[in-house]
Amino acid sequence: MNTDQYYMSRALMLAALADEENEVPVGAVVVCNDQIIGKGYNQTQQLEDATAHAEMLAITSASAFLHSRHLQKCTLYVTLEPCPMCASAINWAQVERVVYGAEDEKRGYRSFSPKLIPPKVEIKGGVLHQECEALLMSFFKRLRK
Repeated sequence: MNTDQYYMSRALMLAALADEENEVPVGAVVVCNDQIIGKGYNQTQQLEDATAHAEMLAITSASAFLHSRHLQKCTLYVTLEPCPMCASAINWAQVERVVYGAEDEKRGYRSFSPKLIPPKVEIKGGVLHQECEALLMSFFKRLRK
């Protein structure tokens, strides 16, 4: 298992926690110097907060850890392509690299504007894509019943 797969598997564990709490199963971790410094999973229902996305919570956690609003030299791993709100937070936090699992064709930032995350940020999609997508599909299938 390579490094990206390892950290994505950690984000997937957090997504599973969201799933257990009937939240959309998305998890995220922020890594700096080979250490997880921030993590989060969707908690919009639990916190009654539309902004409580996995990425937002992971960025907030990492910023607190570093005592800085900037996350230069950090990588954000998230199980689903970030939405426009999260993409903007990634930009403002100056995250160096973003790795995501499943694509979000309906609400992903690329559907709205790929420029929300600047070109200097390295983007890598599709890491553990099948596992990330399967968890999401299972959740929405259960929700529709």
